[in-house]
Amino acid sequence: MTLRAVLLGLLGGAVFCGFTYFNDSVMLQTMLIGNHMPVSAYGGLLLFVLAANPVLFWLHRRLALSGRELAVVLALTLVACCIPGSGLLRTFTTNLMMPQHYARTQPGWSEQGLLEMLPEVMLPETADEKVINGFVSGMRKGTRHIGLDQVPWSAWRDSLGFWLILILSLWVGLIGLALVVHRQWSDHEQLPYPVARFADSLLPGQGGMWGEVLGSRLFWLGLCAVAAIHLYNYAAFWSPAHLVPIQLQVDIRSLADLFPTFKLGLGGFGGPYLVTPHLYFIVIGFAYLLATDVSLSLGIGPYLWPWVLGLTAASGYSLAGGGYLSLQAVTFLNFGAYVGLFLVLIYTGRHYYSHVFRRALLLPSAQAVESHSVWGARVFLACLAAFVTMLAAAGLDWPLAFLYAAGAVVIYLVMGRIIAETGMFFIQAYCFPCVILWGVFGAVALGPQALLILLVLTAVLLADPRETLMPFAINSLKIVDLRRVSVGRTAGLAVVALVVGLAIAVPTTLYFQYDRGANMADAWATRADQLPGMPYKEVLNVKHRLAAQGVLERSEAVSGWSRFAEMAPGWRYVAVFGVGMALVLVMTAGRLRVARWPLHPVMFLVWNSYGACNFAFSFLVGWFIKSAITRYGGAAVYQKVKPLMFGLIAGELLGGFVPVIIGAICYLVTGEPPRRFFVLPL
Repeated sequence: MTLRAVLLGLLGGAVFCGFTYFNDSVMLQTMLIGNHMPVSAYGGLLLFVLAANPVLFWLHRRLALSGRELAVVLALTLVACCIPGSGLLRTFTTNLMMPQHYARTQPGWSEQGLLEMLPEVMLPETADEKVINGFVSGMRKGTRHIGLDQVPWSAWRDSLGFWLILILSLWVGLIGLALVVHRQWSDHEQLPYPVARFADSLLPGQGGMWGEVLGSRLFWLGLCAVAAIHLYNYAAFWSPAHLVPIQLQVDIRSLADLFPTFKLGLGGFGGPYLVTPHLYFIVIGFAYLLATDVSLSLGIGPYLWPWVLGLTAASGYSLAGGGYLSLQAVTFLNFGAYVGLFLVLIYTGRHYYSHVFRRALLLPSAQAVESHSVWGARVFLACLAAFVTMLAAAGLDWPLAFLYAAGAVVIYLVMGRIIAETGMFFIQAYCFPCVILWGVFGAVALGPQALLILLVLTAVLLADPRETLMPFAINSLKIVDLRRVSVGRTAGLAVVALVVGLAIAVPTTLYFQYDRGANMADAWATRADQLPGMPYKEVLNVKHRLAAQGVLERSEAVSGWSRFAEMAPGWRYVAVFGVGMALVLVMTAGRLRVARWPLHPVMFLVWNSYGACNFAFSFLVGWFIKSAITRYGGAAVYQKVKPLMFGLIAGELLGGFVPVIIGAICYLVTGEPPRRFFVLPL
């Protein structure tokens, strides 16, 4: 691990943290990150490996970056990618400020004192109206930008201090947990890590200029063909009068008419993408590299979900009714599936994990364990304790704080497992610890204030985890491990990358928001009926309902352990939770006990998510190609075709990254946001 690799990795993370808000919210281009395999990061790596590094190699070998160095650069850059976009800052500042803006126009919020129910430290100080108005509308005059000193930093100081320490305690703990599970998943269970292995295939070997796969003609055929399709479509996007784009979308809506139950369930989130699917070459490539049961499950799962919705709707029971953060059965179904896989992970790695945590707690253990795993366990436990302590100090009962933290850890860990085992890089976990606690305790036992704190926590940390830390960290550790770089040192540097990234991204985001105003074009992050207003609307409805039942004062008086005495679980939600958990456990048992078991339990973790609905058709295409090749060509032909699939993945990344560069250049030249073109789902 060289100094220049570390500095370049920190610089890469800093560039993403400093430029993402400008790209997403000022230039209004497709998301710079967007998912756990950002085209900007991997596409940038591809361009560097194909063009820049060979030039440096020819000038002088020592100028070129080795594969080990590039692995460190990519790992540190990826870890920082959880900060500036949907992982945090797309909604972080708006979640704290926009509710105070909308409280002025929502009489129910002020009448019920909703904002006053939150601990003061959770919201910025807004005694001066300019703090709110400047954030919403911007403070610049015409084209004259504001100075850094005009941003009301003092109003944000205490709130940012609380939130950033809380977030860092969680994130550092997750990096420690990633160290704990890395050896078990990578060596003992031999998970495929498709995304990490693709990245490793691009990196140059010892003393060489190219990665091994770059010497294959099939790789170049796949890369050039897919990149040409996307770049041609980009040209047609700019000149529709002269060029006809190559259609990558398939319309099978007429087939849905043949299956009324299926059609009835298509109204769910992501359902329309199932009947108007888009071909994603990157997904086809990964599906070919996966075990057939995994790719088949990722392909058919989203098509099964509308049947489930249709059948339950026909019987008069709604799985997915209500708002995003409201009590709805689908949240419990999903969380049950996540808990089911979590139990499987604990069971399969129980011997290794018991030795790791025994050594972490200075207890005797007969098995030798890597020191970085032991220290990872210690960091995880210490940071989890710090996270719970901070929430308790802010006003949340510590049992609730602990249960919330435990639920969040389950979600993050399982998301990391999904990407390590399947390469599914667009993961959205539609299960929220706050909603689970709400359903298990009941509104009376939980109380409006605790519920509001939990909902706001979720809005900041877990509302849209498509770019969250854990999958980035899991892949980063595998990338460096494949190049025999110390995973322990990489994890320590990842913490530095997070600190540097936050130090750059938070002030940059606030500056642009006070200069230009919040990006109101991003409705999800700014509107009262979207994420910033959801916690308050849910609590307002709860308060009205409790008042109508005559138990509002009683619920407000409950605290501490007395909440457990007042528990009134929603048993139908508990039952649905059990169904989700049972589906995963039964599927896992079948996979372990029955030869040629055709499906993988990951199906029940992603089947109703937006990303899975977008990718389902392409996973089926990749599964069909692999099945046909292995059936009629055998293992030898399968291995020969692999470079072509790597080329498909690389071509999609290149085809998505070049428009990002062109769009940035157009904005610098014209000063106007160019038209939006995207290759992967928004």
